[in-house]
Amino acid sequence: MKILVTGSKGFVGKNLIAELKNQKYTDILEYDIDTDESFLEKYTNECEFVFHLAGVNRPKDEKEFQTGNFGFTSDLLALLKKYDNPAPVLITSSIQAELDNPYGKSKKAGEDIVFEYAKKTGNTVFVYRLSNLFGKWSRPNYNTVIATFCNNIARGFDISINNPDAILRLCYIDDVVSEFIKVLNGSSHKNGLYCSVPVEHTITLGDLAALLYSFRDSRKELSVPDNSDDFTRKLYSTYLSFLPKDCFSYDLTMHSDHRGSFTEFIRTPDRGQVSVNISKPGIAKGHHWHHTKNEKFLVVSGEGVIKFRKIGEDTVIEYRVSGEKLQVVDIPTGYTHSIENTGEGDMVTIMWVNEAFNPDKPDTYYEEV
Repeated sequence: MKILVTGSKGFVGKNLIAELKNQKYTDILEYDIDTDESFLEKYTNECEFVFHLAGVNRPKDEKEFQTGNFGFTSDLLALLKKYDNPAPVLITSSIQAELDNPYGKSKKAGEDIVFEYAKKTGNTVFVYRLSNLFGKWSRPNYNTVIATFCNNIARGFDISINNPDAILRLCYIDDVVSEFIKVLNGSSHKNGLYCSVPVEHTITLGDLAALLYSFRDSRKELSVPDNSDDFTRKLYSTYLSFLPKDCFSYDLTMHSDHRGSFTEFIRTPDRGQVSVNISKPGIAKGHHWHHTKNEKFLVVSGEGVIKFRKIGEDTVIEYRVSGEKLQVVDIPTGYTHSIENTGEGDMVTIMWVNEAFNPDKPDTYYEEV
């Protein structure tokens, strides 16, 4: 299938084309503002489906709204009609088409001409009134407030909030692309004249800013967002895509001595804490037990032995561990335990504990195994 995508270099177009290619669509006709106009004639003659994503969001002159959002749509449809091309047309409009502003009026005019085209030709059209979009590859100070906030917060710049209680309606770019590909395959969410993306999120401007600031602070706090919340998961992915290119990495605090090192990696209030423990040859660590705190040990490099003894008993249990065979060892409560490096090089152990360390309630009691 030959698929024409206008606005191919824009936020939606770039994401759509990337996923079309992932799904092995190879005949994609890409058209953007800098494409030679002669290609539009060629593409409208041979295409079998049209994603009309081109549009103007923030022009220098308000007249450009009509030129970009109505004029170009009119030209596109005229060429399809000229070649008697029955290709279905999907056009992206905006929820602002309901509003009385220059942008909304231009989007409404674009919708109207598409519906008139369908009426005259009998061809299938899909008009999507999209809410505010967010996701990777969006442009700050152009596409959405989320793009601007992510860009500024990731760089330590100020953000401006006039009304923290203002409610935003949001769609995630992957949900939009998924819906569009379903349309390509013969399915859509259509209600009357208009189509919609079935997954939409709402949040106040103030809560949005607070969530983004929590992402920024998570590096210092060693926390991770609540990925069980669908919107938080999508927003965090978006935020990370705006990190400056020289700020992908961040340092951790290594507690080092002659025995090796211990470094906290992740701390969460509900899923525990993950740390990296490095032990030098011949070194044994631990020799303590817990009432309620429980752990999981995973040796990923080197070799050693984990020993257990139930409090009040004499029998010692041993588990041989090695990076050659990845094996998780649970550390039960009520057992004093130790881990010893029996190899010739460093032993690296990933350690998970069910709760972040609390110095006021350590629940850790020394006793030799």
